[in-house]
Amino acid sequence: MKTSWKKVIAILVPLLLIALITGVILIKKARPSVDSGSAVLSKTDFYFDTMITITLYDETDTALFDECFDLCAHYENLLSHTVEGSDIWRINHAGGQPVEVDKKTAFLISEALKYSELTNGMFDISIAKAANLWDFEDHNADLPDASKLSEAVAHIDYHNIKLDENTGGKPTVTLEDPAMEITLGAVAKGFIADELKDLLIKKGVSSALINLGGNVQAVGAKPDGTAFNVGIQEPFADEGTPIAVASVNDDSLVTSGPYERYIEKDGEIYHHILDPKTGYAIENNLESVSILCSSSLQADALSTSVFLLGLEAGSEMIRQTDGVSALLITDDMEFHPVGDFPLQ
Repeated sequence: MKTSWKKVIAILVPLLLIALITGVILIKKARPSVDSGSAVLSKTDFYFDTMITITLYDETDTALFDECFDLCAHYENLLSHTVEGSDIWRINHAGGQPVEVDKKTAFLISEALKYSELTNGMFDISIAKAANLWDFEDHNADLPDASKLSEAVAHIDYHNIKLDENTGGKPTVTLEDPAMEITLGAVAKGFIADELKDLLIKKGVSSALINLGGNVQAVGAKPDGTAFNVGIQEPFADEGTPIAVASVNDDSLVTSGPYERYIEKDGEIYHHILDPKTGYAIENNLESVSILCSSSLQADALSTSVFLLGLEAGSEMIRQTDGVSALLITDDMEFHPVGDFPLQ
């Protein structure tokens, strides 16, 4: 869903001031630095309720941007639970009846269900009804009614999501609890970043950065062969304040944390990463989880999964996953790297 230009200006003005001072383009949770010696094309738009920036190095074909943002629009209309007529909207409004969906939708739901199994239900896309009761865009919003939240939590159970990909036609999705609602917010941006990367590679692009509101996907390296430098936001600091910098070369870096979408009441923070058992913010000592791997979908799902599992269980999950490294930051601002995380 598009955001108003007043919000655009509110976001861009402080970022531009920082860029003028530091020479670094800072964007949301992850911020790629730009090699000023290269020919750079960059375009920003708004999809998935966030700022999307695509940067092409040593490219002159601006038509590529139109193709990229057309792809974003396609997937927003397909996967958003708030867009009337999307696959997810139709599933949520089907009253428990089977719904035919696009193969990409079925694939993404299938991937999400794998992480539900891996986390014993801590990662659960059927959390939508509970999540919708919170207004995390307003830090001063009221807390949801406790009885309504409890009722919504009673309908969180990924086991009631039935995916049938062997129908002979289109795949179907059935919510066996008709009062349940699903959302793909924890995996969709990562999937779309992978799709954008595939598109750019097919068009001959060898050096680019895709930033979907903190989900960063690199296409290759910088034109000079060096890795991109991507900053990790310091939790609850001013926008664009990095606490660490990672080297990213043809991989994806995704960060999850409580410091952008939250409500503060009586000195307590209620953030958007919800415990499916309670409908309230997960309570552990993590402030930030950054995942680096080749797949942005995998990084997206893992960043939320690890945050929900906590420091010890989340770190163990990363150690058992091939080709993945992570940086976990606890509330004492201590770094807990897992695997060969490329900190600078």
